[in-house]
Amino acid sequence: MTKTRKSLRVIGVPSDLGQGRRGVDMGPSAIRYAGLSEKLEALGYEIKDLGNLSVAQPESRVQGDVKLKYLTQVRAVCDELRSMVAQVMAENAFPIVLGGDHSLAIGSVAGAAEALKGEMGCIWFDAHGDMNTDETTPSGNIHGMPLAASLGYGHDDLTRIGSLFPKLKPERVALVGARSIDPLERELIARSGINVFTMADVDEQGISSIMRRAIEIATNGTSGVHLSVDLDALDPMYAPGVGTPVHGGFTYREGHLAMELLASAGCVTSVDVVEVNPILDSENRTGKMAVELLSSLLGLTVI
Repeated sequence: MTKTRKSLRVIGVPSDLGQGRRGVDMGPSAIRYAGLSEKLEALGYEIKDLGNLSVAQPESRVQGDVKLKYLTQVRAVCDELRSMVAQVMAENAFPIVLGGDHSLAIGSVAGAAEALKGEMGCIWFDAHGDMNTDETTPSGNIHGMPLAASLGYGHDDLTRIGSLFPKLKPERVALVGARSIDPLERELIARSGINVFTMADVDEQGISSIMRRAIEIATNGTSGVHLSVDLDALDPMYAPGVGTPVHGGFTYREGHLAMELLASAGCVTSVDVVEVNPILDSENRTGKMAVELLSSLLGLTVI
């Protein structure tokens, strides 16, 4: 199993093209402002910030298909991100992608999968399924489609980014924290064969048991694991600054324990942290939460 690398590379993706509410384009700045580099350097990492990808603003672009809003622009962003993530991992460094809306994960997953030659598991930490396609979406927002696209479901412009198709195998994917699933999305989740752990499962079995199972799934026969963290996985009490908050999420300690167990397993080889919206936040609490979770993922412990 590949251990967490000591060399970190930060990539900002200030995109809200895939989201229905404005503001997540400022997420990378909010996370940086919360002290990301300083906290990770204190853990002994060498960290280099590669800056932000250039992302068009929605006001300057035509929305296009109402079922795939800003498809051309989202695809361009994801393809550039794919290339950067793959290059970072080829240089034996660990990419930390800061969002931005969750559509960017199409690119981060694609790049990580290329670097690991398709032998990659994935843990998707999210209140939502992100398993819509243009045929099932109630909103047309692509941030509800990245997991489906990574599994090969949906429009070719999203599923065919890069050299691999699909990027993920369903038996190696664990969706953790789900509590808000669209009706047609539920059908695709059932057909796909991915492993889903809802908040009801967490309530019944405990976060420790769920995460150990998720790690087992994502590491079975793989060379590394991509972790995708949507801050709305946490309860809005702890992460209020997200575009699509859903009550009943992870507590502060459950979130940290999940990251601590991943750190202990040493299996995560890339990560994206998304949907931080400073406009909806209070005193940058959600940006700070993102930094704290990344710190736990990368080895911060109480003792």
